[in-house]
Amino acid sequence: MKKSPGLKKILVTGGAGFIGSNLILTLQERHPQAWIVVVDDFRSGHFKNLTGFRGDVVAADVARLDWKAHFGREKFDAIFHEASITDTTEHNQFLQTHDNVEGFRRVLEFARPNKTPIVYASSAATYGIGGEAVNLETQPPKPANIYAFSKVILDNLAREYSKKNPKWRIVGVRYFNVFGPREGHKGAASSMILQLAQLIKEGKRPRVFKHGEQMRDFVYVKDVVEATLLGLSAPSGVYNTGSGAPRSFNDVIAAVQSRLGTWLETEYFDNPYPFYQPHTEADLTHSRKLLKYNPQFTLEKGVADYHASGFLV
Repeated sequence: MKKSPGLKKILVTGGAGFIGSNLILTLQERHPQAWIVVVDDFRSGHFKNLTGFRGDVVAADVARLDWKAHFGREKFDAIFHEASITDTTEHNQFLQTHDNVEGFRRVLEFARPNKTPIVYASSAATYGIGGEAVNLETQPPKPANIYAFSKVILDNLAREYSKKNPKWRIVGVRYFNVFGPREGHKGAASSMILQLAQLIKEGKRPRVFKHGEQMRDFVYVKDVVEATLLGLSAPSGVYNTGSGAPRSFNDVIAAVQSRLGTWLETEYFDNPYPFYQPHTEADLTHSRKLLKYNPQFTLEKGVADYHASGFLV
């Protein structure tokens, strides 16, 4: 990626989280003279993810922070909004909607006077369960849980602000099944790649729903970071951010065991969820054309890089 000129001051919400921490460390590497400010309440993040970070951290909830009072007239060259409640098992409708939506609204209002470019985290969860196997940005949203619903509202807000301010760049990157370093703090919400690797490292058989043939668009975090950074130069809108090549859970088990040098027999068990999504796949036509996004990591290449990083434990 070409270095964006003029990035001297950057704000990243949710910078202590999985994707946010990978993003800020990449920003720090590519823009060594920039001052990076992280806003995070550490509900979905961990301080260890910020090891090596040379910027500032504001420990605050983005949905309750008085942005104007805290930052005054301070101007940023770019804002990356990664903060949200990422636990999809949190079913408190008020909490999910308030914190995710109001957090984004406050970021938008803070950025509006200077029209600071914003790239924010959308989610493939907005596509819902069932329906089309291949997901296009033009499909109507079908959120199946309150987390996905909150992300739909983020997209609605971004579209409305863009309509009223056509020269202001507001870009959503719609993440699919992301995996990679610095997700370990997420526990049960971490990727299947990490969860299966942990089972195997303990000498336990990998366990998946019968018969491991469900397909997911697994995308490596380095590709996701690249797409997020490309958002600074793309037209306003929402862009799918996946690999574009769905793989089965059996493929995941094979890739992980190949790297770990094991071959434990897979244990298949009944799926208790009647509405479990059998297939996700990001259509990247729009992203390749306007975001200039071209993922570089296959599942196997991503697992290999993950393992080499020392985080796949």
